[in-house]
Order: sequence, then C-alpha cells, then structure tokens
Amino acid sequence: MPGSEYQDVRKLNLFSRMADENFASLMRGAYVQNFPAQMELITEGDPSDFFHIVISGSVDLFSSWNGRETSMATVRPVSTFILAATIKDAPYLMSARTLEKSRIALIPSQDVRAVFDADGNFARAIVTELAQGYRSVIRAQKDLKLRTSLERLANYLLRQQKHAGGGAVFELDFEKRRLASVLGMTPENLSRAFKSLQPYGVAVNGTRITIGNQADLEHFAKPNPLIDDHSS
Repeated sequence: MPGSEYQDVRKLNLFSRMADENFASLMRGAYVQNFPAQMELITEGDPSDFFHIVISGSVDLFSSWNGRETSMATVRPVSTFILAATIKDAPYLMSARTLEKSRIALIPSQDVRAVFDADGNFARAIVTELAQGYRSVIRAQKDLKLRTSLERLANYLLRQQKHAGGGAVFELDFEKRRLASVLGMTPENLSRAFKSLQPYGVAVNGTRITIGNQADLEHFAKPNPLIDDHSS
C-alpha cells in the first residue's frame, strides 16, 4: 500500500488510536486491488473472509430476495464495510459492488479479530463504529416506517442539499433508479413523487435539483434530527 493511502487509512477513527505495531500487523496482511465499475466484491450469504476499506471510487451495498433487489447504502472513501460480519465471523448479510472504478483494501477478517483481542483502543473503536451503524439502521427504519414515500423523498432532498453545501441548486448523489431503491420506491413512484413536490418549490432537471421555496419544503418535510442527523 502506498504511503499516502497507508496514512489515509491510519487516520480513520477505527484505526487512529490503536498501537502502531498492531496497525502495522493488520496492514502486513492487507492487500490493495483496483476494481472496474459494476464488479461484485462480496455476495450475501458468503463467509466474511475479508474486511474492506474503500480508498477511492464508491461501492453499493445491496440485497436481493425473490427476484427483487434493493440498495442499502453507498460507501465512499475513505471508509470501511462490512464490520459486523467480520467481528462475528458470520456470513455477509449484504452484497457489495463497485459503482465506478474503485481501489479497495482487503484485510483478512481473522487478522481483525486477532487484533481486536489484543488492542483495547482498537476494540473500543470497533464498538463505537458498530454502535454508530446500529443508530443509522434505527434512523433508516424510522424514516421508512414513520414517513410516506413523499416525505422520505422531501427529507432526502433536504439532507442532500445540506451535504452539497446548502445552496438552492445541487446534484443528486446518484441516478434516479438507484435513488428509488434507496428510498424503498419504484422508479415510477419516484417520478410521481418528484412531480408531487413541485408545489413545494422542487424542480428537477436530470440529476440537478432546484429548491425554489426552502420554507415550504421544510414545512412539508418536517425534518427531525432524531431521524435525519446521521452524524451522532
């Protein structure tokens, strides 16, 4: 692993406080590989042999059942997936594929578990990361179960606007078909939802969103930090 990438990984909260010798031990067993777009990295149900770190590009976490498929999350650099399966030595509950050309570091899961037992700071960081993941799941469940599809879209747009810097005009993270999957909607329902938000000042041009009346959209969406703030 090149020195710059090594340092980027070292700065992650998961690794930043662990002992130097333990981090070096993890990295000795790791290897970095470039993957093309739309390459499946892991398949749900398979053993969790490796812990993954996205160094560049982006990765879609998704799941399939009975002929249907849904996107669960997007992983961007520099960040990790899927930690829980690695720690539990359990099968992956999600599949993962690259959304674009991506550079991924793979660490053998058995090495992660061994250092977990040996390094208290690393163990505490893992617990914190898993707790954050659990809280994100709770927020996603509340979003899905307490809001209509139109309310979910409105609040997603407000979150994306904030992420993009808060301007009235911003770009969606990804194309609309995948957005529909993330929000638990069909593409047809998403298209109708965008039209239903027009009275609240939302205009759509491809992946470009314009919010012409911020107050009206916020009044309709009723954003709630206990659902929408994923930073805590």
